[in-house]
Amino acid sequence: MMEDMKKQPLRAEASHAKEIIRRLKKTYPDAKIVLRYSNPWELLVAVVLSAQCTDKKVNEVTARLFKKYTMLDDYVRAGASARGITEFERDVFATGFYRAKARAILASAKIVKEKFGGVVPRTMQEILTLRGIARKSANVILGNAYGVVEGIAVDTHVRRLATRLGLSSHHNPVNIEKNLMALVPKKNWFATTYLLIDHGRAVCTARDPRCDLCPLAKICPSAFQFPRFQKSEKHRT
Repeated sequence: MMEDMKKQPLRAEASHAKEIIRRLKKTYPDAKIVLRYSNPWELLVAVVLSAQCTDKKVNEVTARLFKKYTMLDDYVRAGASARGITEFERDVFATGFYRAKARAILASAKIVKEKFGGVVPRTMQEILTLRGIARKSANVILGNAYGVVEGIAVDTHVRRLATRLGLSSHHNPVNIEKNLMALVPKKNWFATTYLLIDHGRAVCTARDPRCDLCPLAKICPSAFQFPRFQKSEKHRT
């Protein structure tokens, strides 16, 4: 990613961003969150578990987890004893960083229960008081659970594509979010996250992006600047 940032010029123009979103909407008309949940609290749990873990693995873990811990109070009880915490850690072990994730979830359960009356808060200021919740996670939870859009969730895919597409020259997610919010109309903020994620998974991958298959190739400042295409060019010359 650092190499991408050094190579490409910044094309921070609203018209450029608008065309990117238009093409991605046409390519990925059903772009949406992949995590499975049935209520705001389950979404929060899934989002915390998704850090440094694939959505597929998280869905496998939560399929069992949500059957075992069916209510917020189940998490509160688990967090009230060393034995309960240890058991919960085992239950989320497969998602990686299980100790930190388990403690964040169980601590947040207590806060939601005691401070917010058992309801996941629906404002950015309040939800950021929960353990393990930063702006990216907050944007995902608020947007999907409540339709509250206060920003653009910047995960690893969004961060990578924002720099490759010339939408930001920053590496820090907070600064990237600010750049995207300035370029993309608010009505498209929520969709932008999932359009970029789907494209990042399907075509503009981290290690071997397929610019030859990309609907954005003609407007992307990073197009065909990757090893796959540099090697092909050498063979032709």
